[in-house]
Amino acid sequence: MKPFRLPRWRFMNCCGNTWGHRGELGREPGAPATSRRDFLKTTAAGAVGLAALASLEEVAVAQVRVFPPPPPAVSPIEGLIDFHNHCAPDVFGRAVDDDEMAQLYMARKMEAVVLKNHVALTADRAWLVRKHNPGIKAFGGVTLNGAAGGINAEAVQWMWRMQGGYGRVVWLPTFDADNHVKHFKDAPEGIKAVGSDGKVLPALREVLKVCAQQKLVLCTGHASPPEVLAITEAARDAGCERIVVTHAEFEVVNMTVEQMKKAAAMGAKLEIDSLGVLAGVVAGIAVTPLRSVPGSVARATTTTVVLAPGASGPTWQVMGTPGAHVPWAGVTDTICSPGSGVSVTITDSAGPVPRFVAVMR
Repeated sequence: MKPFRLPRWRFMNCCGNTWGHRGELGREPGAPATSRRDFLKTTAAGAVGLAALASLEEVAVAQVRVFPPPPPAVSPIEGLIDFHNHCAPDVFGRAVDDDEMAQLYMARKMEAVVLKNHVALTADRAWLVRKHNPGIKAFGGVTLNGAAGGINAEAVQWMWRMQGGYGRVVWLPTFDADNHVKHFKDAPEGIKAVGSDGKVLPALREVLKVCAQQKLVLCTGHASPPEVLAITEAARDAGCERIVVTHAEFEVVNMTVEQMKKAAAMGAKLEIDSLGVLAGVVAGIAVTPLRSVPGSVARATTTTVVLAPGASGPTWQVMGTPGAHVPWAGVTDTICSPGSGVSVTITDSAGPVPRFVAVMR
């Protein structure tokens, strides 16, 4: 075995070249030897280059500015109240249940939430939400649709008496309202709050008395604009201090600015829901009639809709499918990439066929 020598040190630069003792093993014969002095010269030149780069302050600052700012220290919705919240369990599909909603709102430091349901009492559910999620202020009420017996003061009386005292809101008929069913042609007529003479009916006046006595919030439901104004006037005259026009810009209510001003002048608050702002023919969520969707089949109890997304948006999402008698029935959220299309099967056991799908891109 031939003797060999291990160098005391070895340096390698960024290009893979090494500095070492003269005669270092691995150096080809005739190649110029490198020394410690060569290494120090290269190091000094590199230090000068780094110092020059450090003097470019403006370049460094410009590079930092490309990063997004940190999240806000305060939640943008801290302290707000969601006055119109539909959660599971329900007869329609909902994205989250009561407790999941409460946890989401608490994480974002919202102040309170009002639970609404078209067919069931929510005063008791508000009590349970508070018990399961300490820190959230939950309230409920009753909607005077057919499931509650229509417009009747007895249902309101039992609602506000519910344990906890969190039942504070009364909604006049929504999807059972006369204006609603006629708008969607669901039935010849629905529950009426205002007579043909433009005056509120006696049954509603009894409800207004309870609302005034207990300082409950009266919401106008899915009444027409003239009905909303008549209800607001009657509620004010009955002593109601808390009057809310339910989603005044929703297509069923569809109040004009002048009508909303009249209601506000009589003491009503105008509820402006986010979905009402986002959904519509000229809004961010396109409403597409079934009969004009390419690939839709004949009207039946089960309908398959194939949507061909355009290339403009990153995704299209099927938000829901309102039905003739059972709105938002039998549809789950579906997301697809542009060009891939969506196939949604809509089943309505009651018979009516959904009229349109809402697609967001």
